[in-house]
Amino acid sequence: MSTTPPEGAPPHDPRDGSTGGVPVCYRHPDRESHIRCQRCERPICPDCMSPASVGFQCPECVLEGRRTQRQARSTYGGLVPTKAGRVSFVLLAINVAVWALVLATGSGSFWLVDLLGLRPQGLCQAGQAGYDIAQGVCDRAGGTWLPGFADGAWWQLITSAFLHVQLLHIGFNMFALYILGPQLERMLGSARFLALYLVSALAGSALVVWLSNPYQTTLGASGAIFGLMGALLLVAWKQGLAYQQILIWIGLNFVITFVGSGNISWQGHLGGFVGGLACAAVLVFTPRGPRRPALQWAGLVLIGVVALAAAGVGALAA
Repeated sequence: MSTTPPEGAPPHDPRDGSTGGVPVCYRHPDRESHIRCQRCERPICPDCMSPASVGFQCPECVLEGRRTQRQARSTYGGLVPTKAGRVSFVLLAINVAVWALVLATGSGSFWLVDLLGLRPQGLCQAGQAGYDIAQGVCDRAGGTWLPGFADGAWWQLITSAFLHVQLLHIGFNMFALYILGPQLERMLGSARFLALYLVSALAGSALVVWLSNPYQTTLGASGAIFGLMGALLLVAWKQGLAYQQILIWIGLNFVITFVGSGNISWQGHLGGFVGGLACAAVLVFTPRGPRRPALQWAGLVLIGVVALAAAGVGALAA
C-alpha cells in the first residue's frame, strides 16, 4: 500500500494518525488502525499495542508511565527493590569472590589475610614468633610487619567482614545471608538494608578491638550476620509476627558461639548483634512523617560513628 496520499486528499496528521479520513497507526502510516491509545488517543497498530489495565497504550505512553510511576516504599520508608534480594546477592558475591582470591593466593597463611583481617595491634613476625615492636625496628631486624588497626590499618574494620578462609565458615555465613538478606531487604528497602549490614559489621569489629587478643586476627561476616538476626527479630516483634522461632535460632547460635570452638569470635558476634538491634530500632521506631527518612539516616550514621569512635578508643586503650 502506498503511503503517499492521493491528489486532493488531506495530508497525514501525525497527531491523530489519519490519512484521507482512514485512521492509520501514528508510527506506521501504511497500516490502518481502529484501536487508539488509552492515554493519548493516537491510533496504534498491533505491533505498537501494549496491554494496559483498560485497553492498550502506545510505546511512548508506556515509557512515560514508567518514568512517572512512583516506586513502592517498604513499611519503614525505604524503596522496595524492583529485584528482591539484589543487594543481598551482591554482598554474597563479594564474599565469595574474596574467599576465592584468598584460596588463589595461598589460603590463610599469606599476605591477603594479614592485610584484610582485623588485628587490633600491629605485630612483627620473625619465623614462628611474633614481637610487639615498632614497624621500623621490625623492618631493620628483617622481620615481617603484620599491620594492625591501631597502627593505621583502619580498613580492616570493614574488610575483615568480607574475608573467609575455611569452607565451613563462609558456607554458614553465606547461607544465613541468603535466608535473612532478601527478607530484610524487602522490609527495609535496599539502601537501609545495606546500611544495616555495614554498621553491624562495624559494631562487631569495634567490640573485637575492645575485648579480643590485640595480636589475634579476626575475620568473617558473622558480625554482620548476627546484626541481621537482631534486626529481623526486632522487625518481626514490631509487626506482630511469630518471632519466637527467630529467637530460638538466635539463642542456638549464641550457644554455639560461647561453648563451641575457641576460634569463634564471640566479640564479633555480640557486637554485630547489638549493632543490628540498634539500627533496627532506629528504622522501626522513628515516627512516620516527612522527616522520617532524614531521622532514620541520621540515626544510622550516628550508630556507625559511635562504632568507629569506640574502635578508635579501644585501640588507644589496648
